Amino acid sequence: MADPDARQERMFAQYVLPEVEVLLRVAMSLTAQPADAEDLVQDTLLRAYRAVGRFDGRHPRAWLLTIMRHAEVSRRRQRRPHLLDDPDTELDRLASAPGATPAASGATPEELVVDTAFDEAVDAAFTALSLRDQQVVRLVHVDGLSYAEAAQVLGVPKGTVMSRLHRARKRIRDRLVAAGPQGQRGGA
Repeated sequence: MADPDARQERMFAQYVLPEVEVLLRVAMSLTAQPADAEDLVQDTLLRAYRAVGRFDGRHPRAWLLTIMRHAEVSRRRQRRPHLLDDPDTELDRLASAPGATPAASGATPEELVVDTAFDEAVDAAFTALSLRDQQVVRLVHVDGLSYAEAAQVLGVPKGTVMSRLHRARKRIRDRLVAAGPQGQRGGA
């Protein structure tokens, strides 16, 4: 009979270790703090190691993201975090951040729009979204998860991810149009 510890280690190496990078990206989306993300991934890896012997080998990423979601829920219950952060705080931080003056760099007007105004408008539009909309945008557009994987992480149906993403994109688009970079780039 094979050594159960060796089997567990082999399964862990086969199914879990290849997904560590994805887990870290998703954890950053959920926590927004590198230290918290690393703690969440470590907790997820420990839980996965303990349970890998019962894992059937199908859909390891979905299995791990489910473990991560449950670990994050447990962590939040234990520490009872602050209520949602105020989006205005983030806008104030972005507005007061020191930066190089683009005019001094000799950039063309188009480069100024794309490099400065557009980036600032996108940042402002993104931070103006609700936390749950920011999470879905990060998971799909930054972390590259599918709708189904994002739904698994958030613990919601796939259709909910799709509708939140649709609304978030529309809100960002509306804010960008209102901010002006779209009009400055191409006319009207």
